[in-house]
Amino acid sequence: MNVDNSRPGVPWRNFYGRRHGKTLRDSQRAYLDKDLQALAPRGVDWDENPERTPIDLTALFGDDREMWLEVGFGGGEHMVHQAALHPEVGILGCEPFINGVAMLLGKIRKAEVSNLRVHPGDVRDLFDVLPDASVARCFLLYPDPWPKKKHHRRRFVTPEHLEPLARVMKPGAILRVATDIPDYVRQTLEQVPRHGFDWRAERPADLRVPWSDWHSTRYEQKALREGRVPHYLTFRRK
Repeated sequence: MNVDNSRPGVPWRNFYGRRHGKTLRDSQRAYLDKDLQALAPRGVDWDENPERTPIDLTALFGDDREMWLEVGFGGGEHMVHQAALHPEVGILGCEPFINGVAMLLGKIRKAEVSNLRVHPGDVRDLFDVLPDASVARCFLLYPDPWPKKKHHRRRFVTPEHLEPLARVMKPGAILRVATDIPDYVRQTLEQVPRHGFDWRAERPADLRVPWSDWHSTRYEQKALREGRVPHYLTFRRK
């Protein structure tokens, strides 16, 4: 195992992508300063939990409710929509791009939903401390496509991510994947079933039909404007 020499015992994990974008507005900085700490799960950070003991999800949401996970929530529009639609569920979102986190916090205030929690960092650190079979539904929506062939190993639908994802998902749990990149569809259909999931397509042609409770994201709207075709894939954890 490669380790981070500046933090003994912490594995070195390459991170590809951006953590910061445009300068945050004052209101967005206020969201981060005032709201994030109350919504972030404790025990994900290596400094506060070097033993990587599982986090207490009952304490996180205040009760023993079903938990859903959204990996890379972008601007947070889909996650807030699902939280409002399913107030009985606890939804934990993960996003390393701090501008997206700030956008989500603003949407949470506006929508006044209380069943969302936020990890502003790498989902692999979150996987370390999520209890086994704790996630009932997972969303992977318009993940970074890494279009160059030499970068396909950076995609989420690789063993580095799918193996821990399978561990934390309950038997029968649902995984939804949305993408506008045909080769990402190919790799998803190739890799996800290898890690304990069944593809639940009744009619393969319906890959272009969104879920009944779908809420389009800013990334999907951009894809549509640029002429790309969204695909929606559903898998069930064995």
